[in-house]
Amino acid sequence: MYNIIKEIEELREKLVYHSKLYYENDSPEISDYEYDMMFRRLVELENEYPQFKTDTSPTVRVGGAALEKFEKVTHPVKMGSLQDVFSFEELSDFISKIDDNDEYCVEYKIDGLSVGLTYENGKLILGATRGDGIVGENVTENIKTIRSIPLEIPYKEHLIVRGEVYMPRSSFENLNIQREASGQALFANPRNAAAGSLRQLDSRITAKRNLDIFIFNVQESDLTFKNHDESLDFLRSQGFKTVQDRKTVCGINNIIAAVTEFGENRKVLPFDIDGAVIKMNSLSRRIEIGENTSTPKWAVAYKFPPEQKETKLIDIQVNVGRTGVLTPLAILEPVFIAGTTVSKATLHNLDFIRERDINIGDFVTVQKAGDIIPEIVSVNIKKRETVKEFHFPEFCPSCGEPIYKEEGEAAYRCTNLACPAQALRNIEHFASRDAMNIDGMGPAVVEALYNAGLVKNVSDLYYLNASDIENIDRMGETSAKNLIDAVNASKSRGLDNLLYALGIRQIGKKAARTLANRFNDIDMYYNLTLEQLCSVDDIGSISAENIINYFSHIKTKEIIERLKNAGVVTTYETEALRSNRFEGMTFVLTGTLPTMTRNEASDIIIANGGKVSGSVSKKTSYVLAGEEAGSKLTKAQNLGITVINEEEFLEMVK
Repeated sequence: MYNIIKEIEELREKLVYHSKLYYENDSPEISDYEYDMMFRRLVELENEYPQFKTDTSPTVRVGGAALEKFEKVTHPVKMGSLQDVFSFEELSDFISKIDDNDEYCVEYKIDGLSVGLTYENGKLILGATRGDGIVGENVTENIKTIRSIPLEIPYKEHLIVRGEVYMPRSSFENLNIQREASGQALFANPRNAAAGSLRQLDSRITAKRNLDIFIFNVQESDLTFKNHDESLDFLRSQGFKTVQDRKTVCGINNIIAAVTEFGENRKVLPFDIDGAVIKMNSLSRRIEIGENTSTPKWAVAYKFPPEQKETKLIDIQVNVGRTGVLTPLAILEPVFIAGTTVSKATLHNLDFIRERDINIGDFVTVQKAGDIIPEIVSVNIKKRETVKEFHFPEFCPSCGEPIYKEEGEAAYRCTNLACPAQALRNIEHFASRDAMNIDGMGPAVVEALYNAGLVKNVSDLYYLNASDIENIDRMGETSAKNLIDAVNASKSRGLDNLLYALGIRQIGKKAARTLANRFNDIDMYYNLTLEQLCSVDDIGSISAENIINYFSHIKTKEIIERLKNAGVVTTYETEALRSNRFEGMTFVLTGTLPTMTRNEASDIIIANGGKVSGSVSKKTSYVLAGEEAGSKLTKAQNLGITVINEEEFLEMVK
């Protein structure tokens, strides 16, 4: 039973993490298909073991949360999600539970970003993203830049409609051509490009992205409709763009035929679809059938299976990521899959390769998971002839330094601070808010400085000149001066911030402060022993070894000497307590706070004599909880620990 509980908890943690990346950051790390499979497994486990199901499980939520940079909007009508099915057998089972004789609408499942549009007196007054289905983001000004959305309609009463914002394939291709020409990172797919474009703070940028929308539902209105078809006809009459290729059919065979036709035609559509939506047409029947906790019982989404092709694996190359992780990449004989030619596929790590018995020279089955990310599904052992087993190189292919693999991890890493492949990510982290807090030194600026040859490692930041920076695209004299001022201001952040900014593995903000308080000069770190480091609270043997390894590298010493010569403070002075009001108290922080980071809140707690812990126990005094609070909040409630929000916390320190 322990293994079941552990699997459920791990699935929830992964789903929340990947859901946040997908809905809030528009930068998924896995394909939709992988996410769907994890979600399905969690549903199966919770159905089999209902005693372990919780109200905060991803299976009872839509996913996503409003970003702080936009005003939050509470939807009058919940913007829910649909249950997914992945085979015609599952689709048949779903329909059989309702009524095969009913009339159903079969529509494209547009791969975009769901929004709600509110009209009063015939005028568009609000455009909001779905968010978590209850609270979304006010993106009205950006919504107004989408030309197919009418700003005014004939109907003058209250009306809320729902639609899917998307980026046409032609617009996506042109955008990536422009970004590549300007040295910017490319968008992975049209869905991510659409989401990122709609959530721009500057609506002028959104206007240039050529977004479009299909309206597919009346959310709230004083009008009554007999069926879904009738409501869509009304929307069309008001000037809304709706999908015209929908099918209204009866019987599972006709439903499957419609879905099959959509699947066969999707490659020639000017926009991306990732499935088909099957909805009960009669609105009165929908009410009779009812809803599940988070999905309707009268509708379902059929997700297209990935197209698969066989090809030959010619070679395996190794790429170095920005965090130093070495990733094997399959070089394939080109094969046409899901609309594009595929010649490469990620192999993740050595465990992945060994588990699937993948060798150079094998014939492999390839698919584009979610129609986006090429991946190897299996090996055709029957066609195996002369093959070569893959082994990781002993030295980093980017910088030539030795690589290592930590016990218990699947990843091989390069630990060279000056490794070109890692430089950008290291500089971004160094300049980030919780590290050296260099205002204006975001990823785009870092990349521009790096591409211009002005910075190659973190120490170069302190040798920049305004005259060099102002020649970079979009900078100018004022921006360059402000950036230099921010760099100079960061010199006095202190050893604790510097230790965290250097990006030593497993040394977070709290551990960096603890270390700086114990060993208050950076020169001490070159000679620290494992025993000395392990004697520090919150520093275990693995973290200690990471510190020793980091400071043993000759490149580390070179960079730190340059930092010192530039005037960066590399010592730590213990600050006097603001007060002792939190003396003897232990706080646990969870979720996203409205106006401050958790590190900032931790600084306040420590400065007032309190302690910050990473886990909830009976010894916990308070749990400071923000949005998206997880299992820590649940545990606190079960133990009867006092839970406070940011406003209550700030009242405590007045």
